[in-house]
Amino acid sequence: MGRVIGKFKMAKHFVIEIKEEGFSYARDLAAIAEEAALDGFYVLRTSVPKEVLGTNEIVGAYKSLSQVERAFRSLKTIDLKIRPIHHRLAERVKAHVFLCMLAYYVEWHMRGLLAPILFDDHDPVDAANSRPNMVAPAERSKAARRKAATKVTDDGLPVHSFQTLLSDLATIARNTVEVKRTDAEPVRFDKITQPTPLQQRALDLLGVGLIL
Repeated sequence: MGRVIGKFKMAKHFVIEIKEEGFSYARDLAAIAEEAALDGFYVLRTSVPKEVLGTNEIVGAYKSLSQVERAFRSLKTIDLKIRPIHHRLAERVKAHVFLCMLAYYVEWHMRGLLAPILFDDHDPVDAANSRPNMVAPAERSKAARRKAATKVTDDGLPVHSFQTLLSDLATIARNTVEVKRTDAEPVRFDKITQPTPLQQRALDLLGVGLIL
């Protein structure tokens, strides 16, 4: 009998009496009414004093856990692909995971700097102001909605995802040029391809330049 009532996780809603000659059951109306009163509600409990975090801030902190979940998803499958780990020694496994964490830290900063040319929301203040409270669904800023609708940035550049932008930046190349001369040895020098407007904008946002 325990297997049957445990299958649907509903035992708490029934009063069961087992006897020698059989058993009887009835719905526990008090327990059902108590759960129905909270149906659809989440209760968040914290040890942080209300002087430190108010109700809205507590809900915001709880919802920010989605960023942690997104980070783990990025580490495991999307960007860094931490698995499989081709190591057996414990210290090497730790070093591998540590390097992946550092790589994600760099990616996190890059996403923040490159947000104006990504589909990411680069105006969090406006997004927060358009949201009545943290319990309400998240809202995107006007700038983010405009980017999503037009697929063009405020600078007139195509909007990218982080992955497609990295693929575009990967086309920047360093070429070795050799000039042949009849009266002397050939002259060799390196030359970097000219960045496109989008690539240059990305480099400017990151605060880096191209050097030989």
